Amino acid sequence: MRELYDIIRDKDRVLLENIPEAALSDTLGRRRGTAQALVYPLSTEEVSAVMRFAWKNRIPVTPRGAGTNLVGSTVPDGGIILDLSRMNRILEVDLETFTATAEPGVLLQDFQAKVESMGLFYPPDPGEKASTLGGNIATNAGGMRAVKYGVTRDYVRGLTVVLANGDVVEMGSKNVKDASGLDLKQLIVGSEGTLAVITRCLLRLVGRPEYSLTALVPFASLHEGIRSVPAILQAGLHPTAVEFVERSVVVLGERFTGLSYPCPEAEAYLLLTFDGRREDIEDLVERARELVLRHGALDVVALRDPVRATEIWRVRGCLVKAVEAISEQEPVDIVVPIDKILDFVAFVHQVEKENNIRMVAFGHAGDGNVHLCVMRGERSEEDWNRDLGACMERIYGEAFRLGGVTSGEHGIGLSKRLYYLSHTSDVKLAVQRCVKDALDERHILNDHKSYLA
Repeated sequence: MRELYDIIRDKDRVLLENIPEAALSDTLGRRRGTAQALVYPLSTEEVSAVMRFAWKNRIPVTPRGAGTNLVGSTVPDGGIILDLSRMNRILEVDLETFTATAEPGVLLQDFQAKVESMGLFYPPDPGEKASTLGGNIATNAGGMRAVKYGVTRDYVRGLTVVLANGDVVEMGSKNVKDASGLDLKQLIVGSEGTLAVITRCLLRLVGRPEYSLTALVPFASLHEGIRSVPAILQAGLHPTAVEFVERSVVVLGERFTGLSYPCPEAEAYLLLTFDGRREDIEDLVERARELVLRHGALDVVALRDPVRATEIWRVRGCLVKAVEAISEQEPVDIVVPIDKILDFVAFVHQVEKENNIRMVAFGHAGDGNVHLCVMRGERSEEDWNRDLGACMERIYGEAFRLGGVTSGEHGIGLSKRLYYLSHTSDVKLAVQRCVKDALDERHILNDHKSYLA
């Protein structure tokens, strides 16, 4: 490993001992890997040189960014940790082509602030704003605005990547259309670092909305709330976000933040956001008000005060951390067809009662992405592993029966491999592994993660 000092002359950017514990895990910190080196490259050229060294010597490499991953994708299995967090420059914002070029270590929150200051908008909006662009691309991050704007995949116009053998490949361009061969960049999006190392991102931007307004809609039951969602989507209201959260979950967020939701007598809430021209948005909110009240809403609270709106979203955004503050938990981000959300959440609560294991549910009602926090409580390690496994087997089994998929935005990593592999056809797995073999025949990049055996 000392040859790494010949590649990166700055000795502070190569650690061969005393590797920080955080670099050996993900944001939850419960899975701990091993590594013999931690490297902080600053350029595509350095990444390429490190990968050539690793390829030649068959050394495993684990790429990582801010370490906010929830499923173990950044847990190393020996070898080199390639930390891209210092490649954090926004290189260009092109106002004429509505694109921006950035390095993979740029934080999402910094990137969004930069482009919005220039009158543009980057819509992908996962809950963790301190994640990196490279990590967002590696997991195809979604978030609350996906119902209107789509997910990260829809905004990747081009990538510079380094393959496992050190070759550098440019994928995509600033061109809007491209039917010139296979769209290779889309292979990289969502691949969780198993196919290549992203060193530069070319991202599509849109015009910044003039105005945004959120309405909090309380309901007497989650059933009534979710039942109103198809009507909202069919009414031509084009909401930016349609979130659902049960009152029992909101209480955890309120305790964690010290903030409070209105209408505490409600059993569930929808959060509806609209953006566009101010006069249009006021009309959309009024139409939404009339519609949801016909569907049983207890009230419609338009959050015109920006401070109050921020507080409401802060409670929604902190729910995983709020649960983690009181109990170890397993975060789940299953997706089901939007017409099956109620069936799935009802099944979750049935399993909750039968297995005596607490699960809190919230998520993106507009796209069927249901987030669950499965809580350990006071269980011993042995009991927790047994009960969690039994619970997850039933939960994932029901999701697949309903036509759902394993993950909407967190990825598969290590924690979901068992469920993904057991419910995915052999042919589909074989095709994915053929792609892996073609790009990394020595399997040195993030092996044994996601779709890999």
